[in-house]
Amino acid sequence: MGVRAVRFVVIGAGPAGNQAATTAARLGAEVTLVENQVVGGAAHRWDCIPSKALIAAGEALGFGARAERRGVTGAPLRLDLDGLRVQVGAVGKHLRQATESLLGSQGVRLVRGRGRLVGPRAVGVAGPGGEEVLEADAVLVATGSRPRVPDWCEPDGERILLSRHAYPPPVVPDHLVVVGSGVTGVEMVHLFASLGSAVTLVVSRQHVLPGRDPEVAAALEDSFEARGIRLVKGARAIGARTVEEAGSREGSGGRRVVVTCHDGRVATGSHALVAIGSVPNTGDLGLAEVGVALEGGYVTVDRHCRTSVPGIYAAGDVSGKLPLSSVGAMQGRKVAEDVMGLHTRAHRHLDYEKAAQAIFTDPEIAEVGVAEAEAFASGRKIRSTKVPFAASARALIDGDPRGFLKILSDPATGVVLGGAIVGRGASELISVIALAVTAGLRVADVADTLLVHPSLAESLAEAAE
Repeated sequence: MGVRAVRFVVIGAGPAGNQAATTAARLGAEVTLVENQVVGGAAHRWDCIPSKALIAAGEALGFGARAERRGVTGAPLRLDLDGLRVQVGAVGKHLRQATESLLGSQGVRLVRGRGRLVGPRAVGVAGPGGEEVLEADAVLVATGSRPRVPDWCEPDGERILLSRHAYPPPVVPDHLVVVGSGVTGVEMVHLFASLGSAVTLVVSRQHVLPGRDPEVAAALEDSFEARGIRLVKGARAIGARTVEEAGSREGSGGRRVVVTCHDGRVATGSHALVAIGSVPNTGDLGLAEVGVALEGGYVTVDRHCRTSVPGIYAAGDVSGKLPLSSVGAMQGRKVAEDVMGLHTRAHRHLDYEKAAQAIFTDPEIAEVGVAEAEAFASGRKIRSTKVPFAASARALIDGDPRGFLKILSDPATGVVLGGAIVGRGASELISVIALAVTAGLRVADVADTLLVHPSLAESLAEAAE
């Protein structure tokens, strides 16, 4: 008689759940993946993929202005919102189909419905086909998160929006007020400014991107202000309401949105978008009933993404770690390996401090590893070397010499500890620094690498010298 395969049930088909399912299946597990909405999760439907598709469209609109600076002239490009909706939908559909095809090729059983724990080794599914109970040897909860809705406003998807109402937007606002200056907020500012909206950004702190490198934040603010974006700093929003403009008839469409701040200042626009964080989707999953510990709504996990109940794991946004698709996918892979008994060496643990992060604004921003400001604040000795892209031949050829590249290293050993990039292609260039950080390379290793000329990547070697 053969040995029974490990029964692995995954709740949630986002990046974490998909990666866990396919990895475990390849390793020989009997995998069932439960999803109530879209395979690919919020990343494919609302967040990462559609937002970047829209940002790419905005970048294309700006191509004409950049081309003129390089001696190329022609008719200005115009936005076709209906065509943009079709293109964004096509990207999402293609990725969903590719993901479902991959799951099928690996032998993963996909069950449509809402899953919840009905025991430490059982998942109940309520779906179109009725009720089903799935017995499991291990369960992964990877149900993601959703935008946080403050109690001072009621998003309607028409005038007062959340980020998920913007992919694509019902219309391109004449004037958009963005509340929230974190990653999602600044990306929304860039996106809508690129599509032609006037934009006001309400910043609760004294600078955008709180917690990020101040030099990076300052570079982004300079770019925003150069584009005519109004920054309302030190203003905490406490209300948002839609009002009829003076002289307009009720229901005539002459409406404005007024955002009120704690100090009496107001920001007024045709629309408002609220981007002030997210909350985990951990409600009604049966977690507390089976003894899974939570903190602030997030599932408490160890370095292997194990919860307080043996055999139950959590990954992705619900784990309270970095809310990045890349992190969720890596967590999913590590969970699958642990379920299948492969986590036996310390070096296989996931190190969140080495995760590369990017912000898709103009210019792009990317960071990895140690943050310079935090290192200095804690008294840690680091060496910081910076090269401006204004010194790069490729940046001058491209007509965009904005920004810089910074490498942080240990002054005693030369080991690369982190880096930050502001400029065109930052999300791609950061991969080299991320590899150096993960592999424990020295700055000399980067400096001795023969890179393409002319290229933006040459600045990596220059900063490492």
